[in-house]
Amino acid sequence: MRMYASKSKVKSTANMVPGSKQPLTSELALDEYAKAEEKMKSAVEWFKKECAAVETRASGRITPAILDPVRVVLPDSKAAVRLDHIATVGVREGSTLLITLFEEKNMKHVEQALYASKIPNIVPQKQDDRTIKIPIPRPTVEARTVLYTAATRQAEESRVQLRKQLQASLKRGKFEKRSVEMEEASRLSQ
Repeated sequence: MRMYASKSKVKSTANMVPGSKQPLTSELALDEYAKAEEKMKSAVEWFKKECAAVETRASGRITPAILDPVRVVLPDSKAAVRLDHIATVGVREGSTLLITLFEEKNMKHVEQALYASKIPNIVPQKQDDRTIKIPIPRPTVEARTVLYTAATRQAEESRVQLRKQLQASLKRGKFEKRSVEMEEASRLSQ
């Protein structure tokens, strides 16, 4: 136990709590901390999802999840719908995606959505009135290198987003330097 002397009496530091261990007490700080934490978590979750997709593409495994970003605009609905709502997506022979539509009238719209999604190596081939076949080639070394550089760029973009969110949070919270609130907010971005 450390003791230090003041002019009038000796005080113990045993009962003192360091600033970094003090809880947040300001309502504004707690609210801003919660908002920043939520936004940062969503940015990290987005990056994890993107990394999983890149890993799947780089490994050469074919899954129906490759077509998750595809949104089909139907003439009878105002909003775009997910592909799995109007068709089934399966894997054949480990390297071919097979899309079977529930209704024949949606064929043209699904093909347009597949081209519009701009997913690499997706070239739909019409089999019959309700079936689309998409052969997906095994990734080459160059393709894997491109995926790696894209993932590296996405990682840096995620870091930038986290730093921007931290700075915006600190600015909105108007925290003082070396305050408990500042330390807690800084800990979020680590």
